[in-house]
Amino acid sequence: MSFSVTYPVLETERLVLRGPQASDYPAFGGFYDTDRSRFVGGPMQPRNAWRHFATEIGHWAMRGFGMWTVTLKDTGAPVGLVGCWYPIDWPERELGWILYPEAEGKGIGHEAATAARAHAFGPLGWETAVSYIEPENVRSIALADRLGARRDDTAERLAIAPDCLVYRHTKGAI
Repeated sequence: MSFSVTYPVLETERLVLRGPQASDYPAFGGFYDTDRSRFVGGPMQPRNAWRHFATEIGHWAMRGFGMWTVTLKDTGAPVGLVGCWYPIDWPERELGWILYPEAEGKGIGHEAATAARAHAFGPLGWETAVSYIEPENVRSIALADRLGARRDDTAERLAIAPDCLVYRHTKGAI
């Protein structure tokens, strides 16, 4: 039995956002083996990270959208995941990002999230999205601010992260 999912591919000046592939797992698993992953459910044992990675792929099959693997256009190296996320227990659709340490501080997150948001507000037809961010994740908060998202203290929080901050992206604000 074979299984396939069609992923739209997004390109920016420096990046290609494509569907996750098995060959991306070592970078993903390596990230989830570090303390930096604490803001997105980590650190994790390799078997749990592998299951989480499989969830990324399955989300595309179940929802028709998901998190793209962000790769550098010049090398093809995966440097994170960015995209649209909406698990069954999320109150709202999310624009999310996971950047590996080598991608931080270079504008890669902004470039990738801008492309993903344009896809959400364009082909997917979303009018709004949120980003759920741990209060201590200052890099993620800075990215949400740079994207023009506004903190929404009235939005419903995640059951698994009741203290998270919610940043709202609205179609008309971009």
